[in-house]
Amino acid sequence: MGQFGVGQGLRRLEDLRLLTGQGRYTDDISAPGQVYGALVRSPYAHAEILSIDGEAAKAAPGVLAVYTAADLSADGIGDIPLMTPIPGRDGKVGPTPPNPALARDRVRHVGDPVAFVVAETPHQARDAVEQVLVDYRELPAVIDTAEAQNPEAPQVWEEAPGNLCLDWEMGDAEATEAVFQEAAHVTRLRLVNNRVVVNAMEPRVALAEYDAEAQRFTLTTPSQGWGRLRGQLAEQVFKVAPEQIRILTPDVGGGFGMKIFLFTEQVMVMYAARKLGRPVRWTSERSEGFLTDTQGRDHVTEAELALDAEGRMLAIRVLTTANLGAYLSNFSTFIPTGAGAPMLCGLYTLKQVYNRVACVFTNTVPVDAYRGAGRPEAAYVVERLVDAAAQELKIAPEELRRRNFIPASALPYETVTGFVYDSGEFERLMDEALRLADQPGFAARQAEAHARGRLRGLGIASYAECCGGIGMEDARVRLDADGGLTLIVGTQTNGQGHATAYAQLLAERFGLEPEMIRTSQGDSEDLPEAGGTGGSRSLLMGGMAIKGAAEKAIERMKAVAGHLLEAAPADIEFDAGEFRIVGTDRRISLKDVAGATHGGGDLPPDLAGPVDAHHHVDTPPMTYPNGSHVCELEVDPETGVIEVKRYVIADDFGALVNPLLVAGQVHGGTAQGLGQALLEHTVYDAESGQLLSGSLMDYCLPRADDLPEIELHLFEVPCTTNPLGVKGAGEAGAIGAPPAIMNALVDALRPLGVTHIDMPATPERVWQAIRNAGGNGRAAA
Repeated sequence: MGQFGVGQGLRRLEDLRLLTGQGRYTDDISAPGQVYGALVRSPYAHAEILSIDGEAAKAAPGVLAVYTAADLSADGIGDIPLMTPIPGRDGKVGPTPPNPALARDRVRHVGDPVAFVVAETPHQARDAVEQVLVDYRELPAVIDTAEAQNPEAPQVWEEAPGNLCLDWEMGDAEATEAVFQEAAHVTRLRLVNNRVVVNAMEPRVALAEYDAEAQRFTLTTPSQGWGRLRGQLAEQVFKVAPEQIRILTPDVGGGFGMKIFLFTEQVMVMYAARKLGRPVRWTSERSEGFLTDTQGRDHVTEAELALDAEGRMLAIRVLTTANLGAYLSNFSTFIPTGAGAPMLCGLYTLKQVYNRVACVFTNTVPVDAYRGAGRPEAAYVVERLVDAAAQELKIAPEELRRRNFIPASALPYETVTGFVYDSGEFERLMDEALRLADQPGFAARQAEAHARGRLRGLGIASYAECCGGIGMEDARVRLDADGGLTLIVGTQTNGQGHATAYAQLLAERFGLEPEMIRTSQGDSEDLPEAGGTGGSRSLLMGGMAIKGAAEKAIERMKAVAGHLLEAAPADIEFDAGEFRIVGTDRRISLKDVAGATHGGGDLPPDLAGPVDAHHHVDTPPMTYPNGSHVCELEVDPETGVIEVKRYVIADDFGALVNPLLVAGQVHGGTAQGLGQALLEHTVYDAESGQLLSGSLMDYCLPRADDLPEIELHLFEVPCTTNPLGVKGAGEAGAIGAPPAIMNALVDALRPLGVTHIDMPATPERVWQAIRNAGGNGRAAA
C-alpha cells in the first residue's frame, strides 16, 4: 500500500480548485448570443386550462417567443417517460398518464409549467411571464397521502380511479398470515415517513445550443450522469439518434437523486434553441426548486411484527400508501416498491415478509428517489418495529436484536426477500457501537439530566442496504505524454470526491502520484455509454470499469515496452511504474513508454499512437453495507426542544479506498437523516394545495449547531462478490439516522407515557405529545 494508495485518507484533490473559486458549474458557463427562458407556472394545485393568451408577452421588450403545449404537440415533442414501469399484483403495469413538458388542458400541482417565455435577458423573460394571461377553472385538489384513496377524494387522473397508480405486493400473503396466526406476540405501528424537499446547494440549470447544419443539440446541465438523460431526450422526447445530442455536465453542487431525472426545463431550452437558432439557458431560483424539483419519501405505513414466546422474530407485514405526486417521474413507482421493499427483512432471520404498496397520485410535486431511495423507508419501518416490540416484551432493544441477527457463521445468507448477504458481522458492529457510546454509563447520564429537568434517551438502529451493482458502467484510461494518466469514467461526481478515490485506485496500480491522474466526467462524446451516479454505485461500478481499463492499458504498454526492450510482451512485468524483463535488471519507466507512444519512439504501426484503453462492466452482484447507529439525546419537556448529545456509528463498507471520503459521506447522510427526523417538514395547505413550506424561511434544514460530533468507527469486512471488496457508502448515513434518532426520542419520552411520535419531531410536536400523554414532564424530571 503506497503513501497515497488504496486505504489511505488522502485529502480531496479537487478541494483546492473548488475552495479557491475555480469550480466551473453550469451557471458559470455562457454561450455566445445566449438568451434566457422563464416558465409560466400554475398558481393552482388543480385546474382546467381554458385558454392561454401570450400576445402581450410576445410584444414585450426583448421577448423572442412564448411556447405552449400546443407548440410542442405540433412539432412532435414527446413526453417525459416513466423509465421503471412496475407490474402490479395483477401482473399488469398500472395507469401511466402523460408527463408533458408543458401542461396540456389541465394543471395538477402548484408550479406545474404552462408556458415557456424566451427573451434577451433574464429580467425581460421574468417580466414577460407576468404578461401571459392564462384563464383557469379551479378544481378540487387532493393533497394528503392517506386521503388519496378516499372514495370522495378529487381525481388527479381519470385513468387512475381512486387515484391509484399501482397496487403492488411482495411476498406470500397467505403464508405470512399463517405465521402471524401462530405468533405469541404481535407489535403494530402506524408510521409516517415525511416528505422532504431535496434542496441541493446548486439549483437546477440548463443551457442548450443547436447546430442547424449538423442537426445536433448540445445540452449543458448539472446531472448525475448523462446516459439516461440522453437516452430519454433522443428516443422519447425529440425522436432523434443519440449521436445528435451531446450532453455536458461540469461541476455539480449536490444531487441526492434528484439530478438523475429529466425535467421540463431541459426539454424546453433544447426545443427553444432549435426553434430560435440561438443558445437558450434557464436557471432555477430557490423558490422554483421548492415547487418543481422532485421531492422524497412521503409514505403512510401500517406495520406489524410477529414474534414467538422467546422473542424470536417470525414475520413482518407492511401495508404502505406511497405518494407519487401529480406526475410519474422517471423512477417514481420503483422507489417505494422494488427499490426498498426487499430490505424489509433488515438484518434478521425472518420466516416471512409481506409488503403491499398502494402508489397514489395527489396534486403535489412529483416524488422520486432521494438519498437512499426506498432503503431508508424500509429501515425506518423495521427498526421502529423492533424497538416497539422490545418495549412491549420488556426485552432490552439490543438483546432483541441480538437474538434475531443473522449470525456471521451463516453467511452467505439468502434472506426471505431473495437477497444474498455475502459478508458482515452484524452483532459485533452493534456491540461495538454500544460500547463506544458508553451504554453502561447511560443510566448515570440520564439521572443527571433528570436532575436538571431534562429527559434523556438512548436509541439504536441496525441497518443494511442493497446498493452498488446497478446497471452498467464504462471507463477509459489514457496514457499522457508526461507519463500521467487521463481517466474518463461514466459516473458523475456531485461532490463525493470521485477524482480522489479513482486517482488512488490508479495511482496504486501504476506507481504514480495521485496528482498525475486527471479525471474527466460528464461529456457524452467521451464514452459509448455511462451509468452515472446513484444508488451508492460509483466506487463499485466505476472502480470495476477503471480496473478493467487499467489492465487493458497495461497490456498495451507491455507490448510497447517489449518492443523498446527487444523482448516479447509475455516476458515483461510491470510494477511500481516500471516495465522490466523478467529475471533481469533491464527496465524502462512508464514515462519512457509514454514518450514513445506520443511520437518519441520508432514504433511499428500496430503499436504507434497513444495508449487509450476502454472497458465496459455489466451488472455485478449487489453489495450490502451495514452498521449500527447509537443516538443519545435530551428533551426539554417545557418546550419540546431536542438536543442530540452524542452520536456514534459503527459501519461496515467493506474494503475502504479512502476512509476520509467515507467519513464525509456518512456525516452528510447522517445530517440529512437528522434533518428528516427532527426538522424538515414539507407542508401543503390541505384545501388549496399551496406549498406552505416553500422557502428556507419556512422549511428548516439542519444547521451546524443542530448536529453533535459524529463519532464514526469503520470496520472493514470485505465484500466477497466483487474484486475490489467494496460496499457502497454514499447513502448509509441517511438510512441509519432516522430510526436511531426516533428510537432515542421515544426512549426519552417513555416515562411520560409517550410510545410513538412521527417525524419530523419538531419542538411543537414533542411538546404536544407530552401534553397529550397527560404530563408536563416535571414529574419524570
